Amino acid sequence: MLGLEPVLASFMMLWNKEYQEHDLVTSSVTTKVKGVALASIPEMGLVVWDVVDHSGLAQGKNSFFVATNVIVTKNQKQGKCPEVAPWGLCKTDKDCQKGFSDQQSHGVQTGPCVKFDVLKKTCEVSAWCPVENRKSPPRPALLASAENFTVLVKNNIRFPAFNYIRRNILPEMTDKDLKGCLYNRYTNPFCPVFRLGDIVHEAKERFSDMAVEGGVIGIQIDWNCDLNRFFHSCLPKYSFRRLDEKESNRTLYPGLNFRFARYSTINGVEHRTLFKVYGIRFDVMVRLSRSLSTSGR
Repeated sequence: MLGLEPVLASFMMLWNKEYQEHDLVTSSVTTKVKGVALASIPEMGLVVWDVVDHSGLAQGKNSFFVATNVIVTKNQKQGKCPEVAPWGLCKTDKDCQKGFSDQQSHGVQTGPCVKFDVLKKTCEVSAWCPVENRKSPPRPALLASAENFTVLVKNNIRFPAFNYIRRNILPEMTDKDLKGCLYNRYTNPFCPVFRLGDIVHEAKERFSDMAVEGGVIGIQIDWNCDLNRFFHSCLPKYSFRRLDEKESNRTLYPGLNFRFARYSTINGVEHRTLFKVYGIRFDVMVRLSRSLSTSGR
């Protein structure tokens, strides 16, 4: 009987999970956005925006960006033109300073005070002319149909000490399953394909509202992994929330936007079309919600 005591003690230790071994987790995230939209854009007319136009603009680590609104300034070229009001407002040439520019300027002042519109004058600038004039984004958002785009989120996690690897694409999922499924918290909680409008809705936001100025949404993957059992259990759970401050009256620069340009040469002169793009950045965050044990390995 004495010989059984160490065995029983070891068994009880395993059963009660008293022998804990914690392990760091390595994680990788990749995303793939799909969708196409037809939009009527001022200065451009009816335009098809595909995945490259929407999401190939500003990607980051563990995140992806989808354009939802845009301001276009066409046919800019290097030259001299009036600064846009209210910057550079003037009455006479004395109000303008040759060589002056600041963070709000669209160019460098040349000296003269010139006509901006029927009521105002502004200082002339050397710049890409005509300078961008519109200040506020279009309402409703021009690319709001991006809410019907989908994204495949692929997440691999690995516990080096356990030599255990898990994907959020579950082993039993087939290629057909991935092409046909769409995430639903109740009916399809393990599908890694998400409709963008559903993500924003799960974050308790309206896509049409958020699309106007843009913003940031967090996609959190919580892994509830228990390696104590003889049969390992490790499943992902998804949750969503807005990460940026959305109230315009509570922040100086609400939403998310950036600019880029497409260049062309006409009769030997370089031209560009300037895009001010508003959109939603989706940040994918991975979290392990439980510690691990060597029990049952």
